[in-house]
Amino acid sequence: MSGTNPADPRPLSPHLGIWRYHATMFASITHRFTGIGLYFGTFLIAAWLIGLASGPETYDIIESVIASIPGQVILFAWTVAVLFHFATGIRFLLWDGPHIGFDPKTASAVSIFLYAFAVLGSVAIWAAVLWL
Repeated sequence: MSGTNPADPRPLSPHLGIWRYHATMFASITHRFTGIGLYFGTFLIAAWLIGLASGPETYDIIESVIASIPGQVILFAWTVAVLFHFATGIRFLLWDGPHIGFDPKTASAVSIFLYAFAVLGSVAIWAAVLWL
């Protein structure tokens, strides 16, 4: 053996410097982040339920935190995360089951629609809640 290894002819995976960013990639990354957000948001819902069960004093404290501006922003972001994660879950079911939407243009259009659905759906839900 000469001690030299021939170059491996297999292609390397794309590096971030040459990778072309697209809507489907951002939607997939956002799906992961919304999953993490939903995990931590569930603790807030649990804190509200515990405050509800603990009595009026504890509930008033939790309710004042939720009714504050930062609390409302967090709840709105949680609503967006719920809708986005739900919609991308349906997209993944369509990809895995009947293999619908794999065309790159279709996948990008659906990804952009998912963002619009999550934001506009959250605005509609919050408008309905505040209207009533």
